[in-house]
Amino acid sequence: MPAGVNVPVLVGAVPLFYVQSMNISEGYRIERIAGSKFSQAIAPTTKTISIEAMLIGPERLLLKKALETMALTSRLLVAAAAPLLAVTGIPVVSGLTISLDMQITDLRFSQSVQKRDALDVSLTLQYVPRSSLTTILSEVADLALAAGTAAIPTGPAPNPIPRTPKPAPASLNETRTLASPSLSNP
Repeated sequence: MPAGVNVPVLVGAVPLFYVQSMNISEGYRIERIAGSKFSQAIAPTTKTISIEAMLIGPERLLLKKALETMALTSRLLVAAAAPLLAVTGIPVVSGLTISLDMQITDLRFSQSVQKRDALDVSLTLQYVPRSSLTTILSEVADLALAAGTAAIPTGPAPNPIPRTPKPAPASLNETRTLASPSLSNP
């Protein structure tokens, strides 16, 4: 990937260009075997994706409304989208995962005085399987992403940060000495 290219995280058809963090949670439900000291992995837990992003620019309110539409925030939207949701869920496409059949379970927006022209968005999606075909397609797409990422060079290796602090410049030390109050009485 060339330097300076901002590839968005796609949640459905909504591009999130300024993602601050993205977490995926998945695992297995563990049950103790009856009458034994052993435990067994029974079934996978539900995959959950959490995304923290910023919506910036003149289109931020349109992106907000598109996310609200996908989150089915009104009864009218639920009634209109029900036939589509029976077939497929919301796809999430990023450099971390390709996950189909997701559903928004939590959606929060915030705006602050410091960022008046931006909206902070926090959304959580949960895996809601619709059919075995889309489950297989999702896993194949995720494997293809992993293989493709390993095969394509993405740029230079990260530059290690020195772990020892550098001494402060002499001018700063002099300023601190002059500005510090004297503890002795004249």
